[in-house]
Amino acid sequence: MTPTTPPQVEINLDDPRLYINRELSQLEFFYRVLEEARNENNPLLERVKFLSIVGSNLDEFYMVRVAGLKQQIEAGILDVPPDGMTPAEQLAAIRKVALKLMVEARAYLQHELLPRLDEAGIHILDYAALNETQKARVDEYFGEVVFPVLTPLAFDLGRPFPHISNLSLNLAVLIRDRKGQDRFARVKVPGTLPRLVPIKRSSGSVRKDGTVPYHHYFVWLEQVIAAHIDMLFPGMEVVESHPFHVVRDADIEIQELEASDLLETMEESVRQRRFGTVVRVAVNEAMPAHIRAILIDNLVMDRNDMYTVTGPLGLSDLMGLYSVDRHDLKEAPFSPVVPRPLRIKPFDSDGQFAAIRREDILLHHPYDSFMPVIEFLQAAAHDPDVLAIKQTLYRVGRNSPIVEALLEASQNGKQVAVLVELKARFDEESNIGWAKMLEAEGVHVVYGLPGLKTHSKIAMVVRKEGDHIRRYVHLATGNYNAITALLYTDLGFFTTDEAIGADATDLFNYLTGYSVKTDYRKLLVAPINLRSRMEALIKREIEHQRSTRNGHLIFMMNSLVDKPMIQLLYQASQAGVKVDLLVRGICCLRPGLPGVSDNIRVVSIVGRFLEHTRIFYFHNDGDEEIYLGSADLMPRNIDHRVEVLFPIEHPQLIRHLCDDVLDVYLSDNVKARRLLPDGTYEMIKPRPDEPVLNSQAWLLTHRPKLTKVEEI
Repeated sequence: MTPTTPPQVEINLDDPRLYINRELSQLEFFYRVLEEARNENNPLLERVKFLSIVGSNLDEFYMVRVAGLKQQIEAGILDVPPDGMTPAEQLAAIRKVALKLMVEARAYLQHELLPRLDEAGIHILDYAALNETQKARVDEYFGEVVFPVLTPLAFDLGRPFPHISNLSLNLAVLIRDRKGQDRFARVKVPGTLPRLVPIKRSSGSVRKDGTVPYHHYFVWLEQVIAAHIDMLFPGMEVVESHPFHVVRDADIEIQELEASDLLETMEESVRQRRFGTVVRVAVNEAMPAHIRAILIDNLVMDRNDMYTVTGPLGLSDLMGLYSVDRHDLKEAPFSPVVPRPLRIKPFDSDGQFAAIRREDILLHHPYDSFMPVIEFLQAAAHDPDVLAIKQTLYRVGRNSPIVEALLEASQNGKQVAVLVELKARFDEESNIGWAKMLEAEGVHVVYGLPGLKTHSKIAMVVRKEGDHIRRYVHLATGNYNAITALLYTDLGFFTTDEAIGADATDLFNYLTGYSVKTDYRKLLVAPINLRSRMEALIKREIEHQRSTRNGHLIFMMNSLVDKPMIQLLYQASQAGVKVDLLVRGICCLRPGLPGVSDNIRVVSIVGRFLEHTRIFYFHNDGDEEIYLGSADLMPRNIDHRVEVLFPIEHPQLIRHLCDDVLDVYLSDNVKARRLLPDGTYEMIKPRPDEPVLNSQAWLLTHRPKLTKVEEI
């Protein structure tokens, strides 16, 4: 793309037409995920996984984003985004797009994926279609496993309408008593049991003799319950039953200044989450109007929040199929690489510290193993020269080896200070558990700053070496989570740079104590100096373009929402700066607008791994600069979170990030989509003379060569 001549006519960069609505952009991302489910080049169970992700993404979108818009309307708040749409206009547009997405996803499941699965030996059957032998097995399973778990809840004058919990799948049942009077009851489909019931014991796993079956048979749990629903109401006539799926407002707002104990407040908030306002109810077409009316009235919901779809409700449960032991229907497994500098010999206690002292080390997950990060903390926990460990934890998951290492460090007498972010959405319960466990072992645990989420990814080990103290710092774009490190692309960085170590010390003092520090030596820290420094770096690129005509910005991130940053990128484009944006998810910037964004290209890559990396490249008149970190260009990241961007300064690492990461992603013509000015995306396809390049597949193949993993 050749930069064009700067425009002569001044354009109002506040014009709402220059911006894409945030919520509609997010729904466009869900469509890109649906495209992966439809992509016949993906293995069959991978396509099922993508369809499940569409379902879970939509659930979370309603729990948080739609719920937030509804709260604005109820509170009379007119918070209009840069695109100018009011909350009511956004809700109307969301319903139209989201319903279309739901209908298309289920139609594809019913007419394409299920027949393909059936051909491949994975059979999802309707209960009515089972043969006698299969019915006998399922009936036995119902009697032994399902029936004891079920609790029918009646609704009449003496019993109030039962509470319907968030994300629950239920059966609305109409009962007729012996006097001929109709009554309503609700039966919850237990989330503790598999939604897809295996008809054969070997379905989804291996046989007792260790062989892998070709055929796997399943039936939907709600159909099994519906077929036996009369057993729950003996002596009564079951007139009809219909499934429905409920999504509630699950966003949590904490008035921290009024909360004397944030840990206790968060525990209560997590318990209350299941009682939030109903924001969506999905039903099948067969549900009659009188049953719908009962739900609408008693769930105190807007009738526009009832969505009618065909096929199974709650698509996220399809993820259960991914565990079926049919590796021929999945992506080929891979072994993450351990870069040569970190291939430490066993029992070499100083090996990793020595490797980091010799050189800065960059890890690219999942292509590079996450084990060096775990081993770094394990080594620190046992090394007699380590005095202290300080770390931030945002999402660590369950059974975390990271937390285990911190616990060991505390038990071994190290001073350990950990900031556990209790407000990490949907990980609150897990983080509360870790916080309590760490505190019980004597770890200094803090829960963050009032009004700010701590989203930065940083760990610091303080080690005594002779008469001196050295700080070993690990910074990353992703969480300290060993599971997601196999599923998300992220970058991690080890360094003993003194300025970064000093900045890390100042940052932890800011997080755990009192500090009014307004600047850092090398780190860009939100909400302190990240916005101002990023603005200065973009403006510097504009000045370079005006003087040398070689301005170039490459930003890779999850989302681009912040209006001032978008306006700066528009100004850069207007000045002729070449701007390449790799934005996986939400992008509110419109590329290709004449006189505004002619020089901006926006690409989204959706593939095997979730793109989670943040890279900010500045050409800087040939003296290239790159920052990595935890922050997207969103108001919440820049103004309302503690985030860190850190510089990569070694020329060899800069070249690696430019040539082997950014250039590869920008050359992708298999999994990449190009954002068009109207907010839609189109697939990027290779030209006849152009080689086919799948960036993630290329990195899987080439990363071992780039990291020189020959035996030592």
